[in-house]
Amino acid sequence: MPDKTSSTTTGSQFERAVEIMARLRGPDGCPWDREQTFDTIKPYTVEETYEVLEAIDKRDWQELPAELGDLLLQVLFYSQMGKEEGHFSIDEVLERLNTKLISRHPHVFGNVQAETSSDVLRNWEALKALENKDKAENADSREPKSILAKVSSSMPALIEAGKLSSKAARVGFDWRNIADLMEKLREETRELEQEIERYPAAFTSSPGQGVAGSGVAQVPEELRHRLENELGDLFFVLVNLARHLSLDSESALKKANRKFRLRFEEMENTSRNMGRPLEQMSADELESLWGQAKQKELSPK
Repeated sequence: MPDKTSSTTTGSQFERAVEIMARLRGPDGCPWDREQTFDTIKPYTVEETYEVLEAIDKRDWQELPAELGDLLLQVLFYSQMGKEEGHFSIDEVLERLNTKLISRHPHVFGNVQAETSSDVLRNWEALKALENKDKAENADSREPKSILAKVSSSMPALIEAGKLSSKAARVGFDWRNIADLMEKLREETRELEQEIERYPAAFTSSPGQGVAGSGVAQVPEELRHRLENELGDLFFVLVNLARHLSLDSESALKKANRKFRLRFEEMENTSRNMGRPLEQMSADELESLWGQAKQKELSPK
């Protein structure tokens, strides 16, 4: 039902947004909008998605509707271009969404039983497998597709790792428990340490460059390749650890990034009050400022 405080319905608002998008792409519309293609819009879709996630993380309920609107604009943009090129329209997008929502929730719209979230996920995967089988048969596919085929390699690496491991886990290929994952984490850490120990000189930081992970080393290409492999393995285990803890690795890293940003900005504020720029301070002084920023963050407001 529409909100009683609104003078217009959800349907009319949506239709107006579709009409505005068509006008922007029309002959008398916006030159920038008319020039865009599926490929040029992709970066904005990623950007808007992250801005939605940031608003959610901040619990910014005033800003979130605007960010969701920007994300919806991406759907309208793609749909208008699809219509112009004769591929599809927003009507087909909505029709397929509605059909999928109903068909994949037989416990709501049908007579299938699902008492828990686990039951729902099992039903969901079974229905998706059936849909994929039908698609393969309709396409006269001779070779079965991997269960990982639907995981896009173009998504952020942490998200891709989580989806790949989740898919594999659903057929039983997974660590048994968190203890096994912790042991694997220690194993991968030891292997990374072994590679680092082979070239200790490459990791000698100049004074003032090693604070909070800011040191930059010139690494031989062969070592860089091995380190990249070992570090990638470590990241993959961490993503799986997050999954077993029912945490989102991308969100966890985003929060760590935000925490680092706030602490570093506090260091900059303190240094300005002291009348000394950060680059003129020693490593010990920078570490002290970092500790102060951390303590201030932890202090009761």
